[in-house]
Amino acid sequence: MLRSALLLSTALLATAAFAAPQPVNQQAPDVSGVDAALTQALKGPWRTPAQAARDQYRHPRETLEFFGLKPDMTVVELWPGSGWYTEILAPVLKDHGHLIAAATPVSLDTPGEGTQPYLDMLAANKAAFGDVKEVDFLPPSKMDLGPEGSADMVLTFRNLHNWQGNGELDDVFKAAFKVLKHGGVLGVEEHRATAGKTVDQTFKSGYMPVDYVIAEAQKAGFKLVAQSEVNANPKDTKDYPKGVWTLPPTYTLGDKDRAKYAAIGESDRMTLKFMKP
Repeated sequence: MLRSALLLSTALLATAAFAAPQPVNQQAPDVSGVDAALTQALKGPWRTPAQAARDQYRHPRETLEFFGLKPDMTVVELWPGSGWYTEILAPVLKDHGHLIAAATPVSLDTPGEGTQPYLDMLAANKAAFGDVKEVDFLPPSKMDLGPEGSADMVLTFRNLHNWQGNGELDDVFKAAFKVLKHGGVLGVEEHRATAGKTVDQTFKSGYMPVDYVIAEAQKAGFKLVAQSEVNANPKDTKDYPKGVWTLPPTYTLGDKDRAKYAAIGESDRMTLKFMKP
């Protein structure tokens, strides 16, 4: 018995001696630290003071954490505008994820506006942003956001009233649903209409009813996961002569009652998290 045990021990030692060496530091990178990534992005030198000053109204950290952003996701940002949120999303996703900017075609730009300045901004900050992919998105003619089931998250910030006005909101929600993976998230931030108002009464002023937005997303197949009040503003009375654009940052009325509207701040907004089942 003792001799058999010794022989077995010797065989095991020999096997261990000739075993292939174990790889070192081959574990997948830790990409769960969204808090640290957001902290770094929010303090990035590419953000102008005027942009960063709006964090108090837009609550980007809390909003993106509510949506469930992670640094290894593939994220589609619909109509990024001047890139306010891109300046935060791109650095967070640069190393382990992908950001896809679904913007209006450059051919439709007017000088100094539209997508070309946005693309110039991306190029000027390539070291910080990495390779942000741009796709033309112009409902209803250009709706391809990428391969079906390829994105983890689709985000839209204050755009729904535009698509509603052009009769395109259904198509936008369908396109978002198609590109998302099962379990993928649609994050919506939009100017919130007064409760009880219909969409026809409000969308021209920039505000959208919460129940209408939820119903439209559900019609496309989405499931409402959660609602957040992180972007609520009870000072917003929603009854301005030039709609939501009366408020900062647009100040459509110029200097007229500017101090009054500055004291109100930016609009009251719904923040909704949907999931593709």
